Amino acid sequence: MVSPMLQGRTAPPRTRRGTKLHGWRKLAGSFWDPPDDPQFYGDLELDAGNLMEYLHGLRQRTGTHVTVTHAVGRAVAHGLDCVPDLRVRLARGREYERESTDVFFIVAAEGGELTGCKVERANEKSLVEIADELGSSRQSISSGTDTSFGKAKKILDLLPPRLLRSAMNLSAWLTSDLNLDLPALGVRRQAFGGAMITSVGMWGITRAYSPLAGYYRVPVLVLVGAVTQRPVAAAGEVVIRPMLTLTATFDHRYADGFQAAKFAQAVQAYCADPSAFEPSDGPVR
Repeated sequence: MVSPMLQGRTAPPRTRRGTKLHGWRKLAGSFWDPPDDPQFYGDLELDAGNLMEYLHGLRQRTGTHVTVTHAVGRAVAHGLDCVPDLRVRLARGREYERESTDVFFIVAAEGGELTGCKVERANEKSLVEIADELGSSRQSISSGTDTSFGKAKKILDLLPPRLLRSAMNLSAWLTSDLNLDLPALGVRRQAFGGAMITSVGMWGITRAYSPLAGYYRVPVLVLVGAVTQRPVAAAGEVVIRPMLTLTATFDHRYADGFQAAKFAQAVQAYCADPSAFEPSDGPVR
């Protein structure tokens, strides 16, 4: 007697010889290798009304050009503080707690060339302090008075393309994995800090994604889009609000969905009410 649960079922098919690839499978198989990259991506839509109002007031009170990117960088530092699993570095099969919460800002120097500045202990600094530090760093790079950056740039310019990748990986291994500080070569310890941030909003782009290069050695890279007026639902009605899109690239070796969600919640909390985290005077609490 055949059980009703088995009626209609057939025996599993015998293993058959594979057939040749054709069409798009053949094309894709010729160009791509099996996935071995640990990156995953996410985005966060934020109502930037309170954030923009706070930044406007801060600029009026201090005279400092504080931007959305500065604020998001400060929010990222807060996010790292809230998720200790992201505040580590991985090296030689082990994890090490980072000595400080540093955020690397990719910025545009004179002529549009992209460069970067690491803000050390960004979680302990106010928005104004971060903006002032980044402004001074960018000015020294543009004027050529930043000797550390100048040395590194000269070395990179001299290397042929076939050696550049090996040199970057060696630099990352020495300064990140071995935690060495090599100012004579223009490369510093943990050069990219514990997270990276850059703005695509300055070009009018609202949403973009970016890969994590192997030599960064950071758990997350955040891109800041342009703030634009968009229709959103609020209290059952459609209203126009200033909206900000943040996109993040995570290294899956550091974080899974749980850590990424906790990080996003902390960033969102800061951007929703910066005054709750920023001091009126003195250092950030």
